Amino acid sequence: MNRQDTQAYLDKKRFFNRFLTVYGRKPVLEALQQPELSPYRLHLADSNKSSAALDQLIALARLRGAEICYHNRQALSRISRSARQDQGVAIDVKCPQMQSLEDFLSAHHAQPFTLLALDGVTNPQNLGMIIRSATAGRIDGILLPTKGGANIDPLVIKASAGTVFRAPLLRTELPLHQALTQCLQAGADICGLSSHAPQSLQTFRPQQACVFVLGNETSGVSSEVQKICTQWVSIPMNNGVESLNVAVTAALIAFRHSD
Repeated sequence: MNRQDTQAYLDKKRFFNRFLTVYGRKPVLEALQQPELSPYRLHLADSNKSSAALDQLIALARLRGAEICYHNRQALSRISRSARQDQGVAIDVKCPQMQSLEDFLSAHHAQPFTLLALDGVTNPQNLGMIIRSATAGRIDGILLPTKGGANIDPLVIKASAGTVFRAPLLRTELPLHQALTQCLQAGADICGLSSHAPQSLQTFRPQQACVFVLGNETSGVSSEVQKICTQWVSIPMNNGVESLNVAVTAALIAFRHSD
């Protein structure tokens, strides 16, 4: 691949890094009804039976300027990645704040920022609530690997109350520990949460960019990520409570300083 072809590939990849594929008739309708989103392609199974609901989707997609594509069921399932739940419908929408981690780091070179990184969060409800809190709070980006956690599906969209479409999602195809290494190289601290850490979240004032890591619901932060954490903070607990739900922890981080 020559330089021109490489640049064309990178430009195309950068373009599609800002897109989210939504499936299921109701979620697709809700996406089409959000004026801040730019629908790109409406994907339909050619085996769909005509219905008023389907006609509404097609009419709205045309009104919004989306391309309409028909596929066989197998091809559509590759697009939606959920043959059992896509109901023969999927749509690619451009989300204004979604981008790759690499593009984010390039745009924030030598600037302080605060990220949440999700290390194997698998529960769709938790993911949706994390996205909602981070989008509402003081978080510059949510680092979400494409593998190893919950996919952005209708349950996540519902739990996020639709904020997923305007959330500052940073996607990466790398395993999280490799993505965090990129953040380290960009000058960021990697901060884990531990009940044994002497420093509390409330008093922690990072002097540079910082990435807070939220671990899996049952096993916590993975061993690979633990090895590269440069800071650890705790959330003081009372009455013998040992830990909090990961989505609650995300909210505390997002709103940790109100000043």
